[in-house]
Amino acid sequence: MKAAPHARVKRRPVHGVILLDKPLNLSSNQALQKVRWLLRAEKGGHTGTLDPLASGVLPLCFGAATKFSQLHLDADKTYETTIRLGVQTTTADAEGEVTAEEPVRCTAGQVVEVLDRFTGEIEQVPPMHSALKKDGRPLYDYAREGQTVAREPRLVRIHELQLLDLQLKGDSPFLSLRVKCSKGTYIRTLGEDIGRALGCGGHLIALRRTRTGVFDLDQSITLERLQAFNESERLDQLKPVACLLDGHEAVSLEADEAARFLSGLRRRGGWPDSKRVAVFGPPPQQEGYTQPVLLGAAHVRAGELIPDRLLSPIEIAQALSLPRALALS
Repeated sequence: MKAAPHARVKRRPVHGVILLDKPLNLSSNQALQKVRWLLRAEKGGHTGTLDPLASGVLPLCFGAATKFSQLHLDADKTYETTIRLGVQTTTADAEGEVTAEEPVRCTAGQVVEVLDRFTGEIEQVPPMHSALKKDGRPLYDYAREGQTVAREPRLVRIHELQLLDLQLKGDSPFLSLRVKCSKGTYIRTLGEDIGRALGCGGHLIALRRTRTGVFDLDQSITLERLQAFNESERLDQLKPVACLLDGHEAVSLEADEAARFLSGLRRRGGWPDSKRVAVFGPPPQQEGYTQPVLLGAAHVRAGELIPDRLLSPIEIAQALSLPRALALS
């Protein structure tokens, strides 16, 4: 007896951003595909990966928002993490095999001193179990084959390293930290390096991202809650595309100028030079819509507004069916 075929989900244009509180044991892409299915969205992407063993804020971009997701890759991040001291593993986290065990003899004062040394600009050697590519292949591919390849150290910045809790005695000594850091920081490597500096080694047993750029956990929604909503309520969770352009100077154009800008033409005006500009057009002449409409991202040089990434007229027309999708806020 043949199994009944699965009903095919009819996709549709969806534009905006879902701030997901990603659960443990899901890759970023798996989380994206689950939310994409729930929204029936045609196109989706995320703003950088969050490991399956990490939970927390993961911005998911749909439709026109995918054009600006790259801008968010450079955002600073904040994590809360727990380092199990005295045990080293192959992957610097709880998923790896134990490679060494050492007694923990450090004091609370030594912990504070070591944390001070890891604050500011530091060098990190990317871990073998990472998605960083070498000769076109991610490092984790080599690691799975038992290979170790040379990696160049990279400079990252730890803006703040706050000690939340510690236990240096007993069977399971640990440190709990809050880390505010630049893009490209490997928290597993940081935990391993801190353990090494304390003379006992260590590995991560918990990792949660609490903030990325301007987005934090308070704005995020769990997968379970999103699944419990009906279709209309799910769409209500979409944040406007323009939320990805936070920190950009806002420029508003009149209708004629907006049409020329959308065609890719530079516009001249009295704007000061700026590397990051969010460009808006007038509200459409339709009932219930009073806010300016996002046209795209640009920069200003010598009084010229120069397009960088533009929405298409089709994307704008589709997004207007979702009243908040292209709004200024």
